[in-house]
Amino acid sequence: MCNNNEGCKCIADILNTINILQNNAECGENILNTCDRGFLGCSTTSLLCNTRPIMIYTCAGNGIPWSMPTTREDVVCGDEGVVCSNVFRIEKIDGCCATFRVLEPNPDTTETNIPYVATNSFFTMNLDCCCALRCLNDTYVECI
Repeated sequence: MCNNNEGCKCIADILNTINILQNNAECGENILNTCDRGFLGCSTTSLLCNTRPIMIYTCAGNGIPWSMPTTREDVVCGDEGVVCSNVFRIEKIDGCCATFRVLEPNPDTTETNIPYVATNSFFTMNLDCCCALRCLNDTYVECI
């Protein structure tokens, strides 16, 4: 465990906040743009936000974000022809166990307001292995 024997509480608390916000997506006033701010950033002139996309860094990842295949097929990132992504949406958290959905870049390049699309690829991670999160701009993700 890399979290100085304190368990996964810090990361789990932030992911829990994000999960609650995504489940109750509403607009709020603009405050400090941090991972655990109390609303999903959006305005009355933009699409309603329903996702705070994140990147995950593991203890053994040497600063390289965690990456997962965008399909449910039995494939491995790095294999020829396998499409992977390092952008995820928290779907469920239970203690130190979190389930994420893999997001991929929106193939419709004419739709600039929706940078990611949801995939049907999920993974579950023990948060004791997670040492950092990078939150990306709140957005709307279709097909959730």
